Amino acid sequence: MNAHAQNLTRRWCIAIPLLASTLGAQQVVDTTFTPRLRTAPSFAAGKGPVVLVDEAHNNFHTAGGRYRPFVRLLEADGFTVRASSTAFDSAALAAARVLVVANAVATQNRDGRNWRLPSYSAFTPAEVSAVAAWIRRGGALLLIADHMPFAGAADSLARAVGVAFVNGFALPPSEPGRAPTDGRIVFRRDDYLVRHPVVDGRSDAERIDSIVSFTGSAFRLLDGNRSAELMRLPRGTRVLMPVVAWQFSDSTAQLAGDGLLQGALLELGSGRVAVFGEAAMFSAQVTGPRRQPMGMNAPAATQNAQFVLNVLHWLTMPASPAVNPSR
Repeated sequence: MNAHAQNLTRRWCIAIPLLASTLGAQQVVDTTFTPRLRTAPSFAAGKGPVVLVDEAHNNFHTAGGRYRPFVRLLEADGFTVRASSTAFDSAALAAARVLVVANAVATQNRDGRNWRLPSYSAFTPAEVSAVAAWIRRGGALLLIADHMPFAGAADSLARAVGVAFVNGFALPPSEPGRAPTDGRIVFRRDDYLVRHPVVDGRSDAERIDSIVSFTGSAFRLLDGNRSAELMRLPRGTRVLMPVVAWQFSDSTAQLAGDGLLQGALLELGSGRVAVFGEAAMFSAQVTGPRRQPMGMNAPAATQNAQFVLNVLHWLTMPASPAVNPSR
């Protein structure tokens, strides 16, 4: 490691205790969050597509817990949201239009004290095969995997849909001579946030100009299909890969985030897949003794809620007939 890289790593290491204390500690749901739609609901109350939120894989985010704001937002738009507490198979998925998997983790890594390598898969091979087959038949998957160990836990399912996670922490570039003060990454329209129907929305009211993520992981597309890219990590982003979550030193492995993603939209057979490397942006939480907003409730993330709805609207649209169903 050259001198510049050593200095950069030290700056990251100075910042990490602050990141851990503000983003990882006392992270709870914001019970005061009230979703406000920009447009009329897309569906009559409780008549919209069925969205299953996975709670069967030691999920850090669940429908009744940290993802309750996500559920309330979808319900306000008319979606029918249900928690899923069973393993993935054709019967469990049959009634769902969208499956949401957020920060699943294997039993071996379930406790925060066990957020260390190796990161075991949260899913059995049979579950991975069942989900992939269900998508090809027309299902839709929203797969969200945050920083290590969650990225590693989701990698087997991600690879089945064409994505490979980097099991680390994606941290934003620091200003010259300064360590980053938090883990927020801003993705602006035409500047790391790629033009797409999800970004344009169905009307001017749904247009997205910027969204914010709050630390997370990174990933790449296995087939190199750049048309699937949605959130490109900013130049200068570093992905740190510790052995134990939130424990960093000058020897912590790292790689440049250039060319890696934190959001992508893919088609698989007759179905669709949305993959994201950050979970808080889909919820509304508070963290730390000062109850710092993190997610859709953050002052800088005023368009995150509409972005979430735009993603769900895209997932429930039919896939393009041009997609190769054999993938």
